[in-house]
Amino acid sequence: MSVTNPALADLADRYWDRVISANPTWAILLGDHRFDDQVEDLSRAAEDAMIDDLRGFVAEAEAIDPNQLDTEDRITRDVLIFEASTSADELEMRPAELATDPHIGLHVTMIAYAPQFPLTEKEHAGAVVAKYRKFGTMFDAMAERYREGVASGRTPPRVAAEKSLRQVEQYLALELDDDPYLTVAPPPQFTDAERQAWHTELRTAVADVIRPAYERYGAVIRNEVLGAARPPEHSGVCWLPDGDEYYRRAIRRYTSLNLTPEDVHQSGLDEIAELAHEYVALGGPVVGSVELKDIFEHLRHDSSLRFATRDEVRRAAETSLAKAKSAIGDWFGRLPQADCVIGEIPDVGAEESPIAYYLPPATDGSRPGVYFVNTLHPETRTRFEYEALAYHESIPGHHLQLAIAQEVEVPEFRKHALVTVYVEGWGLYTERLADEMGLYSGDLQRLGILSFDSWRAGRLVVDTGMHALGWSRQQAIDFLIENSPQAPNNIENEVDRYIGWPGQALAYKIGQREIFRLRRVAQESLGDRFDIKGFHDTVLEPGPVPLDTLGRLVDEWIAGGG
Repeated sequence: MSVTNPALADLADRYWDRVISANPTWAILLGDHRFDDQVEDLSRAAEDAMIDDLRGFVAEAEAIDPNQLDTEDRITRDVLIFEASTSADELEMRPAELATDPHIGLHVTMIAYAPQFPLTEKEHAGAVVAKYRKFGTMFDAMAERYREGVASGRTPPRVAAEKSLRQVEQYLALELDDDPYLTVAPPPQFTDAERQAWHTELRTAVADVIRPAYERYGAVIRNEVLGAARPPEHSGVCWLPDGDEYYRRAIRRYTSLNLTPEDVHQSGLDEIAELAHEYVALGGPVVGSVELKDIFEHLRHDSSLRFATRDEVRRAAETSLAKAKSAIGDWFGRLPQADCVIGEIPDVGAEESPIAYYLPPATDGSRPGVYFVNTLHPETRTRFEYEALAYHESIPGHHLQLAIAQEVEVPEFRKHALVTVYVEGWGLYTERLADEMGLYSGDLQRLGILSFDSWRAGRLVVDTGMHALGWSRQQAIDFLIENSPQAPNNIENEVDRYIGWPGQALAYKIGQREIFRLRRVAQESLGDRFDIKGFHDTVLEPGPVPLDTLGRLVDEWIAGGG
């Protein structure tokens, strides 16, 4: 439903235009081509202007009386206030100064995004050439932010800077003809001659602008950042001058709740202990031992549980996705129109990348949702986890939720709202939901549910441990090795991800637990009237919302009889 309050409708439109115009690369990925020839302005001045504008949007929204709004308009007001206020809170902590990161750093995200640009018209192709020619400005601005951080004593962790520099060097070592920036697909209307001429322009922009920009960017990391970077024993933001406030705001941003690090930490320890009983019950018959350590060692080291080739990794993802597609009609009333397909994480950055991630479809239908799998080093990828992984990242997880959010009739900003606890909580919820749906091949694959659950519960412990309690990087790695069957290379990559993205890792388990709690409340309240399709539609159709808003919507659904 569209917004009925005129003031709120105008505010929602202005807010989205401001956000998306400041993020032109995100815009093009969504299929919004208004800013194709632009790059992000990463300067501190642009950041200050955005903070002021966000605070202004919040003030306008808060001035609108929620008691005078209908249900949909109240959701819009809630989400706008949450997203704008927590974004401003985050930007005020100057995260750009610490963004030398191998997982979400500019140098690696642009490499992943460029091949996904949906160029559907000839003018889009020309605009992308213009965009490429501005990459030098963007990368130089990012490097200047790193200098500002060094000057103020706010520096990234050394491990993040080292890995980022290695990625830059890996990119620059590629032959120009193999450059990932040249793999963006041309518009279908191009003739062969037009395609060749356009590719020549792209090639020139990459050679003359993008690669030199990477060289300058890498030099700043090598010569100015590395020497000042925080050592592994000081990986958390608690070692920064403003670290406690930084992390408090991060918790609010990524969980939508006002939680203390100590409470989050303890809840993770408690859940780790509870999962041990499930491991023994399920793992005993499969592994042949009821000792938790033996179960972990078997899952971690048995070579028969590993893939042999990159193609096997991809096929496992494709098989799981196909099974899920055939089953969702029995569990969801509303299904997405956009398709989901499999992609592979580019080799540049794959060494430090997570095992998978998801990219939503373009809103104009020009590109489907993509479930990216990391096929590098298949011998380290566990067969027993790949079904749970697929269901989380694709269907019924991220693709179902994010594609539906794009297709509902709500203000545009709500379709793409950055409410991480909702998005990642849903993804983790669906790993266990998939078992109810009968999607797992057997008990061995069900151990993948437990493996991922202990991994996400462990995040509550290690994220708070490093960023609030002063844990070292090695303490975090050791904890996850002792309390989950995850492969060591994955654990190291994940810990480094938490180091560079404080608070984000908390969203998964906190969101999952809340969705399950709301479902139990609904089942107990409605009894025989409870309908799983109705519950799932109630959760999904509003798009991403803070947890208190989600609770109110479920309560209203219950009050209406389900």
